[in-house]
Amino acid sequence: MFEMSKLILQRVSFDKTLFRKELLKALKWLKPKEKTLLYAWCLANFGTYKDVVLEVFRHAVTKS
Repeated sequence: MFEMSKLILQRVSFDKTLFRKELLKALKWLKPKEKTLLYAWCLANFGTYKDVVLEVFRHAVTKS
């Protein structure tokens, strides 16, 4: 699921809203270690969406 999540995020990265939606969806399916890897990968690859990545992961941590 981790690799699939990366592929999907790359494909929807043209739209900020869609990127956020798919990132939230990915976090529902991933294991804790994979979430950490996805967080680092998103920050490294999608700097333009840094605000979205931080907000989604902050929300996911407080919800857990």
